[in-house]
Amino acid sequence: QRRVMGGARTACAMFKRSYAFARVALLARAASQHTVRRVIPVNCRTSSALIVSTAHPHGRTIHSSRSLLKIIPFNLADIGEGIAEVEILKWHVKEGDTIAQFQPVCEVESDKATVPITSRYDGVIKKLYYEERGVAKVGHPLLDIEVPDASQPSSPVDATPPAATADPSVSKQAMDTIENNAQTEGKFLVTPAVRRLAREHAIPLHNVAASGKDGRIMKGDILDYLSGKRSVAAVSNVHTAETTISSPALPRPAAPAAPTVPLFAASTSSPAVSSRPPLSRADSTTRLSGVQRAMVKSMSAALQIPHFNFCDEVVMDKLHNLRNTLKRHAEGQGVRLSYMPFMIKAVSLALEQYPLLNSSLDKDMQNYVQHGSHNVSVAMDTPRGLIVPNIKNVQELSILDIAKELNRLQKAGQEGQLVESDLVGGTFALSNIGNIGGTYLSPVIMAPQVCIGAIGKIQQVPRFAPDMSVVPVRILNISWAADHRLVDGATMANFSNKWKSFLEDPDAMLLSMK
Repeated sequence: QRRVMGGARTACAMFKRSYAFARVALLARAASQHTVRRVIPVNCRTSSALIVSTAHPHGRTIHSSRSLLKIIPFNLADIGEGIAEVEILKWHVKEGDTIAQFQPVCEVESDKATVPITSRYDGVIKKLYYEERGVAKVGHPLLDIEVPDASQPSSPVDATPPAATADPSVSKQAMDTIENNAQTEGKFLVTPAVRRLAREHAIPLHNVAASGKDGRIMKGDILDYLSGKRSVAAVSNVHTAETTISSPALPRPAAPAAPTVPLFAASTSSPAVSSRPPLSRADSTTRLSGVQRAMVKSMSAALQIPHFNFCDEVVMDKLHNLRNTLKRHAEGQGVRLSYMPFMIKAVSLALEQYPLLNSSLDKDMQNYVQHGSHNVSVAMDTPRGLIVPNIKNVQELSILDIAKELNRLQKAGQEGQLVESDLVGGTFALSNIGNIGGTYLSPVIMAPQVCIGAIGKIQQVPRFAPDMSVVPVRILNISWAADHRLVDGATMANFSNKWKSFLEDPDAMLLSMK
């Protein structure tokens, strides 16, 4: 019995040992067939990837996944008002930046206003198509954005992936775009460092003679321009592909010897002519900015208007004293108070009695619209040129309210932050050219308005008092222009007299205000 029990125990132990060995073998076999995945990038252009599945030491299967990212063009949308192209004022992003939806991308300027452009996608900026001051067309790409794309399923490809190569058609298209932009936008071959040096010294690049290959402007060219050695770009590409100016122009062939004439000799003969010919300056072509294009359009329309001019003088002594008194109170509220708010309010008060001057003619010249709101346009000189925003509903504003709005428009104009609503809807115009200089002027009407006033500088001049003594008087010159198709001379003169009376007697103006 003991021998039987011992044999059974031995058999059981041997069975357990065999079971353990078999289990280890099965685990080892399963481990050898375990799948390990890793990702190998294949094509950086399309951001695709390879997923390698290793199922055996001597074999592998490769799958391609294109469901990660894709690059899409960000086109310039139609911003309305019939605008076909805009100028890039400032980029808020650069290539490689991560951008979120509704984040500002850039600021563009049309012939009407400055407009911010925001992103419609979340992604990474891959390419900017334009530099600052470049001109972009509506419907064309502004930039390329890399965004997530989960719309394409993965598909198996060959085990050995082909080398990543650039699409030749895409590369050619990109190069053609760059060349076309360079030709149409008046760009120059110059490195960013040299461009920055020229910008710091306010040097126009088209005035600098280029000595580098293919007309490239070098740092030495900028330094020569600053020292006065090479002040103009006298390089011509009409017959040759490259011309370098390295020495003064050659002298003309020697003329027959002539008797020399002393420099200060008392002679009636013609002065001696230098044998060195003058260096001719090269012409340059500059594309009109958005503000300049708007001025071309506005002034072309103004040529169709028969202008009637009326000028007068305004005594400003009482208004000068009142303004000095109120100026301290306005400054206490953070408002800069000039003469202009008083003049704008006087216009509104005079328009209450002569509303015809707050009108506009229709295109058919058969009707005119008499506007209820007094939206007074004010011409401003800004770094981007002449702009004419307007202060709306002046008839409802106090002088302090007008001063606040005028301060806002002036600051926005200097910073290029005026929006379209600031520039449209004007019904009457004033131009304070006297801040720069000048007395009597001939202003140009902004169609479809029918009247504009140009304010000259205030001068202290001698005048006769009632007792015939000579006294100093502050005089303002005002010049009006009206559309003579609608406004007659008597209406213009009466309006000017009413406006003048409010400025010469500001107490009466305060009594007339609502």
